[in-house]
Amino acid sequence: MSMASGVLREALIDVDAITENVRHLRRLTGSEIIAVVKADGYGHGALRAAQAALRGGATRIGVSDIDEALALRRAGIRAPLFAWLHAPGASFVEAVRHEVELGISDLDQLLRAAAAAQGERPAAVHLKIETGLSRNGIAPADWRQVFSEAARLERIGRLRVVGLFSHLSNTSIDDDRAALAKFEEGVVLAAGVGLNPPLRHIAATNAAIALPEARLGCVRIGIGIYGVSPFDDRTPADLGLRPAMTLRGAVAAVRRVPAGTGVSYGYDYRTTTDTTLALVPLGYADGVPRQASGRGPVTIGGRRFTVAGRIAMDQFIVDVGDHPVAVGDEVVLFGDPTLGVPSAREWAEAAATIDYEIVTRVGARVPRREGGA
Repeated sequence: MSMASGVLREALIDVDAITENVRHLRRLTGSEIIAVVKADGYGHGALRAAQAALRGGATRIGVSDIDEALALRRAGIRAPLFAWLHAPGASFVEAVRHEVELGISDLDQLLRAAAAAQGERPAAVHLKIETGLSRNGIAPADWRQVFSEAARLERIGRLRVVGLFSHLSNTSIDDDRAALAKFEEGVVLAAGVGLNPPLRHIAATNAAIALPEARLGCVRIGIGIYGVSPFDDRTPADLGLRPAMTLRGAVAAVRRVPAGTGVSYGYDYRTTTDTTLALVPLGYADGVPRQASGRGPVTIGGRRFTVAGRIAMDQFIVDVGDHPVAVGDEVVLFGDPTLGVPSAREWAEAAATIDYEIVTRVGARVPRREGGA
């Protein structure tokens, strides 16, 4: 199969897969879905991911920071938006003006959110409580003070507390259950000072699937909506999910070389027989991990090969032996493995990382195009 004329590289994004993954996870968990589209939708495009997730029944969109949320508002997303990681001393005025719900991790953030309330519009907040991950979140020693102040500010119309939330480590079921128990202590303490928000959420994709008691009627689904498994021993297909991204390029050059030919920088790879080398125009500037040099898998013409030698900034080479390969032939780095192509997980293993990073790191130079594999 050949690529379209003039196309060097592209990431095909199957938006229907995102919609179906959300629909499936909604049925599986029986919970409200907060679809997480931070980091430009884990590399898939934040707007298209948000739109696809909402079509699948997600009721809220989660992002990391306020700028990401405001970009989605400007692009026309009207659903509730939630952002939880803030610069020190950041102003919340624009967020409140555009009805972005704020994750709050300490008293200072709470007070600044209340100060940003405008007229009859209170600041909408989710209070994050620390339950053992040691990142952001209200420390247990501060729970009573922050909860009491939040309840007071809610009573006078400066705040609307939408949710209480936390995050799990996914270290083990026992660790996650301990964190969940700590979270429930926080929920009880909050209720004792008059806070009874409509949402509680602690489970991301891993716990939403593997720890039913952590669903709490609302789950935050990030990696799962893109069809990537959070489990080492379970594939997306095992979970009923379909990968949404296919990363591919077109063979840019073909060269017949003799045995003993050095390939790419450092000649880490030398040919052992007369062979054909195919040049693929994707490199580490496009997010292809250099750590996968000599190991990353690809398919060309339905046959599987491995990167030969070092991955460079813009390109890498594949030794295809005597297999007939022509300029313009499609090279698939990863996609849906049920279709016979490598998976993002295989690239993660080749680079000693996780598949979350593989899809998220695909660079801005790679055009995204909507369509199936």
